Amino acid sequence: MPTSHSRVGVASVCAASLTFSGLIVTGLLAAQPAAAADPSGYQNVRINEVTSSGNDTVELYNGGSTAVSISGWKMADDGFSPQSFSPSASSIPAGGFVTFNSPKGLGDSDKLVIYTSGGTVVDRVDWATDKAKPAMARCGGDGTGAWVTTTTAATFGSANAAGCPASVPAASKVVVNEVGSNGSDTVELYNGGTSAVSIGSWKYVDGDTTHSAATVSSSSPSATSIPAGGYVTFNSTLGLGDNDSLFLVDGSGNTVDSATWATNGAKPSDERCATGFQTSATATFGAVNSCSGSTPGGGTGGGTGGGTTGQLLGGGGSLTSGCTPEAPGGTGSTPSGTQAWPGGLDVTIADNVCAFTTSTGPEGRDLSGLAFDPANPSVLWAAKNKNWLYKLVKSNGKWVPDATWSATGKQIRFAGGSGQPDAEGLTVGSNGHLYVTSERDNGNNTVPKDTVMEFDPAATGSTLTPLHQWDMTAQFPQLDTGSKDDANLGFEGVGFVPDSWLTANGWVNPLTGAAYNPANYPLHGGGLFFAGLEYDGTLHVYGLNSDGSFTTFGTVSTGKPGVMDVTYDAGTQRIVATCDNTCGETHTFLKVNASGAIVPDVTYTNPAVMPVDNLEGFALAPTSTCANGFREAVWSDDGIYGFGSGTSSYGHALYSGTFPC
Repeated sequence: MPTSHSRVGVASVCAASLTFSGLIVTGLLAAQPAAAADPSGYQNVRINEVTSSGNDTVELYNGGSTAVSISGWKMADDGFSPQSFSPSASSIPAGGFVTFNSPKGLGDSDKLVIYTSGGTVVDRVDWATDKAKPAMARCGGDGTGAWVTTTTAATFGSANAAGCPASVPAASKVVVNEVGSNGSDTVELYNGGTSAVSIGSWKYVDGDTTHSAATVSSSSPSATSIPAGGYVTFNSTLGLGDNDSLFLVDGSGNTVDSATWATNGAKPSDERCATGFQTSATATFGAVNSCSGSTPGGGTGGGTGGGTTGQLLGGGGSLTSGCTPEAPGGTGSTPSGTQAWPGGLDVTIADNVCAFTTSTGPEGRDLSGLAFDPANPSVLWAAKNKNWLYKLVKSNGKWVPDATWSATGKQIRFAGGSGQPDAEGLTVGSNGHLYVTSERDNGNNTVPKDTVMEFDPAATGSTLTPLHQWDMTAQFPQLDTGSKDDANLGFEGVGFVPDSWLTANGWVNPLTGAAYNPANYPLHGGGLFFAGLEYDGTLHVYGLNSDGSFTTFGTVSTGKPGVMDVTYDAGTQRIVATCDNTCGETHTFLKVNASGAIVPDVTYTNPAVMPVDNLEGFALAPTSTCANGFREAVWSDDGIYGFGSGTSSYGHALYSGTFPC
């Protein structure tokens, strides 16, 4: 549940890659041999920065997962007469940049168009007077987002974090969200901002440079404004085909957003997902994108850049009776040295509004612990205050309760079938059972009850009782003060860590001072459990024995003042300790060091677009789900507050983004 710590949050800087000590991850677990440049990946290349002062420099960015050859490519200005240019390199590496000086003079109220060697339009940007002086850069993340006139020196050849303003105009929150080139040639725009945007004078144009731009208001159906968190759809009068693009410009002639797709893209639609535009088998015009059954790489338009902001997509809906969002508490500063989120910067609201209401109190309309099922990564398990478990599956891009398990969740009890466990953390053991932590009995919430309970998810019935229950309350007398707030600072998260990882990395058993030998603990199963104590940010390591006893292996410091969720991630080979706004919304990845101790390695903050709330649950999908170099990351909001009343995130508990493979 939300806590009352008081600290002040600060912004973190952008990270160029996912870095661990001795391990650099740039979409894969370790550095891979350089791939041959692929000319067909042009859809992932975007114009990223332009200056029309003096040397007329252009920067291109590759948001894809493979290098792209630009040999023979050409550029044009508003005369649409393609001309060769001399780039700084003949190919653009994945996540990399290439610059060149324009052979054509670029001036005010001008255009820049990039073509492949075969004449296909790759990207285009239009600007009005003084927009490219001293430089104009994408400030929603490299390769995506708002075009903004920078106020400091240009950042050619590097990420666009420097020089980007702290906020962008409201119109810059409007994106091309979905396109279809099958019959009606439908275009969908989405407004990710908090206020309506007038689009009556806006225009669009496709990849055919002989076409004149058409106005949105003169298309059918006509639209002159787009509401906050809302959609506008219209049928293109220009026709949209294969290997095509759509460019959206405002009334002054400035590019707002764009999308580009290849052969068979946009049939029936290409939709904006967390990893960029994807060809989808199901069109969702006027509604939240499904991003399921999609083929990654269908086109571009954002989601995987290395800048500082992104788009929060989806959401909306009315609060239902009894659904009571709870304002966040306990905001603290982001620790020094924290790196920026290494995955996609766009985030999707991933549940229906007020989806997890239960009978156990209006403050319990939230989710806390999250865990992907290792045996079935299409299943996400969730623990909810108070005393409920959910089996979630994807439906139309959202995580929803699996009706075949329970459409309303299953209530859990303490051993003997009594009490209301304050369910916080959740993990899946090697036996496929669910292990849930509780801080207290919500029927007696001033008294701590720090326990780990084991449940069989295959058990029938609407109420689950534990097969085993381990009670560690006596180890934490500092929580037993008669205060419900202190009792609420116990086991907030738990993660199962396999023995194989501990032994392979040379973990030294604190009880013996020698290498950990699982055979010495024959009743503990296939691994140990790391329970996160919210009180001080420590992890407490336990062997949970099948006879109901347990072995305490000591504590691990996360280096943070709190911990709200714990997970072991096989993809990065790290234990991840998550802290909410108490620590500035951070995830600390821990490793075994050369001395055999488990220590913090690197800390990341959340994507900047997310709210600063009591985001207490965090889970990374297994690498078996990877697509285009990324996999899903999911967060849960303990209070469903989002950005507050009236925003698209208000009343929602789940957010979905991406993390490198």
